Amino acid sequence: MCLAVPGKLVRIDSDIGLVQFGGAERRVGLALVPDAQVGDYLLVHAGYAIQRMDEAEALENLELLAELLGEQPDPRDGP
Repeated sequence: MCLAVPGKLVRIDSDIGLVQFGGAERRVGLALVPDAQVGDYLLVHAGYAIQRMDEAEALENLELLAELLGEQPDPRDGP
């Protein structure tokens, strides 16, 4: 099964972005979302951002994912 996960873009370096997923940060390719800006929520799959997401939609998806995994959101992660 393939899974794409929303994360928040915190830094851009050319066509690579640093995306925050809860308490983890990962470098992802931004070639498919050239209009992405710091602060955007991105849907990430296999190391590449595949689309921008509305913040409310991203947070809802993250809540649903946590629920499916049986996890409680960590308040230190912020919105």
